[in-house]
Amino acid sequence: MLLTKSPLSLSIQRVLTKRFYAASASSEIKKTALYDFHVKKGGKMVPFAGYYMPVQYDNLGISASHLHTRQKASIFDVSHMLQSRVTGKDRNKFFERLVVADLHQLPIGQGTLSLFTNEQGGIIDDTIIMQQQDSLYVVSNAACADKDLAHIRKHLAEFQNKGFDVDFNVIQDHSLIALQGPKAAEALEGLVGKSLEDFSFMHGRQMDIAGVPCHVARSGYTGEDGFELSIPTEEINTLTEKLLAHPDVELAGLGARDSLRLEAGLCLYGHDLDETTTPVEAGLTWTIPKSRRETGGFLGAEHILPQIKGGVSRRRVGLVVQGAPAREGAEILNKEGQVIGAVTSGCPAPSLKKNIAMGYVKNGFHKKGTELNVKVRNKVQQAVIAKMPFVEAKYHK
Repeated sequence: MLLTKSPLSLSIQRVLTKRFYAASASSEIKKTALYDFHVKKGGKMVPFAGYYMPVQYDNLGISASHLHTRQKASIFDVSHMLQSRVTGKDRNKFFERLVVADLHQLPIGQGTLSLFTNEQGGIIDDTIIMQQQDSLYVVSNAACADKDLAHIRKHLAEFQNKGFDVDFNVIQDHSLIALQGPKAAEALEGLVGKSLEDFSFMHGRQMDIAGVPCHVARSGYTGEDGFELSIPTEEINTLTEKLLAHPDVELAGLGARDSLRLEAGLCLYGHDLDETTTPVEAGLTWTIPKSRRETGGFLGAEHILPQIKGGVSRRRVGLVVQGAPAREGAEILNKEGQVIGAVTSGCPAPSLKKNIAMGYVKNGFHKKGTELNVKVRNKVQQAVIAKMPFVEAKYHK
């Protein structure tokens, strides 16, 4: 099925290619261990977060790849993400200073989405933290790697100087891929030789994949069931090829990843989240459990916790837009024509055949069904606040 030339696919490709080139500030672009694999398979490579990454492949356009992921399964190279490990008996105490999660209450083998916050309550980055027997396994964004590492190491030195037992190391010898879609479990089961029915969303475990020891988390960034596989780098090409041998599995690039995550109502750091945005404004209050709301102790808590009870002046919302797609930066207007916010992400939604967007609006305009306008290339278009996710999540509970 070749949909590379479809208007929807071309529209997504144009805006994403522009975004990805703009997102690469470094003059030295790195390559993941799968770079040659992508090129061989027809990947269109673009700079993104300091790496050459595939935005799409020759055999499937972005829209077709998106729909294939929703219907079957796709492999995404996410080796550009920062994988790290926190060790020592005081690791939970240390990391709870930096993130909003309750790690002391996080059972072994379970993970959580959390947020690094700064002293003003802004979001430094979003991250997945997995509690393991003797460590915390942490995955954070590639585009934020340098500032995340500087932030973590600054506070690490302070903790260590106070005598706490904690250490932090970047995982250098493993690559990361995401297998996403309703056929993901079936494809992986064929290589692990057992059912994964008892493996729930946001849990992780060590397991052999075709005889190779890997860390597997049942998680992802598409709203579909799926897994993120941390694989020894020397085996990454072999195992990716074996997963791709399943008849329902295809490769997918950054283009489909972006439209899938937006349909799922998931934020992209640097666009929907930044250091001037608090978790409450971003609609991520749920990442702060009751225990942390009571005790605080994380950076910026004195700014964030009062917002939970007292409210905020703006809120992140979802929009369904009439007419042309509303892209990042488009003004959001009330019916009187006053600017009340801005779009932070937007694209055509292949699953819905509608244009969707995410953005921030003044408090009071955030309720579902509120009719607004957006300004796209100086043309005013109708929009309505919609509940997120736009497409129902299908995580394996």
